[in-house]
Amino acid sequence: MTRPDENGVDQMTDEEKRHDQLTAAPDATEADAAPRIEVSEHDGITRIDIAPDAPVRPGPGPGAPAPEDEER
Repeated sequence: MTRPDENGVDQMTDEEKRHDQLTAAPDATEADAAPRIEVSEHDGITRIDIAPDAPVRPGPGPGAPAPEDEER
């Protein structure tokens, strides 16, 4: 849903901008715009977790060797 700015011109919400950007590529699908994180707040602390069904996760990919420990 758009909202008018100070000049009365409709502006996209942040979620609409995100969706528009992630689905703009020629072969993009709706799944490309699916949320990849889950944000929760408990007792004033904000926690950000990677969604369990996120197609891309941080860290070494499947089959990639784990980084070696560095001595300091």
